[in-house]
Amino acid sequence: TLAFKAEGEAIVLIGATSGWLGQSIYLREICNREEGAPPPVDLAVERRNGDFVRGLIRAGRVSAVHDLSDGGLLVALAEMAIASGIGATVMNPTGLPAHAFWFGEDQARYVLTVAKANADKVLAAAKAAGVPVAKLGETGGAALTVASAGAISVAELKNAHEAFFPTLMSAEM
Repeated sequence: TLAFKAEGEAIVLIGATSGWLGQSIYLREICNREEGAPPPVDLAVERRNGDFVRGLIRAGRVSAVHDLSDGGLLVALAEMAIASGIGATVMNPTGLPAHAFWFGEDQARYVLTVAKANADKVLAAAKAAGVPVAKLGETGGAALTVASAGAISVAELKNAHEAFFPTLMSAEM
């Protein structure tokens, strides 16, 4: 499932990140623009990365998995934290601008959690399989914390998420 299962687990990103923002939720909702091409899809890469993740699941090597799609990586991490009530501390391990890294909608990507003791084995297995991989951080605490960008409590995220539709329906937005 997508919910974080425990504190102190490693958070791992599977798949290449170029920061693709064309036709993204970020571009539409934050920048008020709808432009650019959607991210390209490479079916061979989709299959390779998906097969790798499914293999980890079957082997019992991961505790949580979420595919990355609308909204990008930070939205997926927020959904994982909301579902579990467990926070996380993460960093951008690339040279990409923060908005592109966290909200880009590149394809064939997954975020997963693994026991800290198994993180190096998962990273090595991905590299051996030719699957791009990066360690992002660790689960724990009561907030979703992005290094050099700040933190938001999981309770605040949950409240915003759960209150959106009722607020919209009551026309209080």
